[in-house]
Amino acid sequence: MSNRILVTGADGFIGSHLTEKLVEQGYSVKAFAYYNSFNAWGWLDTLPKDILNEIEVVTGDIRDPNGVKVAMKEIDKVFHLAALIAIPFSYHSPDTYIDTNIKGTLNVLQAARDMGTSRVLITSTSEVYGTAQYVPIDEKHPFQGQSPYSATKIGADRLAESFYRSFNMPISIVRPFNTYGPRQSARAVIPTIITQLLSGKEKIELGSLTPTRDFNYVKDTANGFIEIANSMDTIGEEINIATQKEVSIGQLAEELIKQINPNARIVCDEQRLRPENSEVNRLLGSNEKIKKLTNWEPHYSFERGLAETIEFFKQNIDKYKPDIYNI
Repeated sequence: MSNRILVTGADGFIGSHLTEKLVEQGYSVKAFAYYNSFNAWGWLDTLPKDILNEIEVVTGDIRDPNGVKVAMKEIDKVFHLAALIAIPFSYHSPDTYIDTNIKGTLNVLQAARDMGTSRVLITSTSEVYGTAQYVPIDEKHPFQGQSPYSATKIGADRLAESFYRSFNMPISIVRPFNTYGPRQSARAVIPTIITQLLSGKEKIELGSLTPTRDFNYVKDTANGFIEIANSMDTIGEEINIATQKEVSIGQLAEELIKQINPNARIVCDEQRLRPENSEVNRLLGSNEKIKKLTNWEPHYSFERGLAETIEFFKQNIDKYKPDIYNI
């Protein structure tokens, strides 16, 4: 991999882990974080000082084409992770998802085209597949826009495909299934359950318990990005990062309850339910393609990943608001 790398969304959950891993592997990393007047760099602020001191942090807005272009000067490879990802909030504010996820991706693609960037990795999501029509879900599975969020990610993916086909750009579309781990926001199901349990609640509020998910530990996801970037065979490809194992939300909740507070029980909170036709009922991804084209293998079992995640939240529960439903 070329040495000069830009990570957009570096201040977020997966982006901060990827940035940290790239620095540990000796790459020169520029981290693009969302501008704010508090000069806060999101999860980058929590990285060890020896890691943070090696990162060039630039702030801006992925929706601003000029800011993106300036950030991408003299960059060899870009990992584009900046996005709005919360599904319930996409019901509330779909315009912002179009501006951020589609227009933001266009800004990265245009800048990469103008700069001649040697590799571009666009971050997709397993949500683009919707409820599985067959399993395991491989990269040929049909797309289904079951939420405004997933629709904008489908749009961003297809834009990336068009730039590859129209301009012969070295683009790969990286499609992680449900990533979890330290630093994840409370709008995701695993932090939602853990923070409620650690705060002492015995009635754990959740939405539907029957959907299944394919959970990736975040460090395995970050390694997947790097392996895809290191392979020339992945150019022009859409590639899942998946464990090829599924767990229901109910099973997940029972496991976390058993580990943290066996006296707790689950109650259904109707505001957490997706609209019926929007709920993705089953996600189980195929990882055959990533294993064929790269050296990637998952290193974390679900049990080990959950244990590390629980320990993180024990140390950082003050950063979360368990009594508030994060949409």
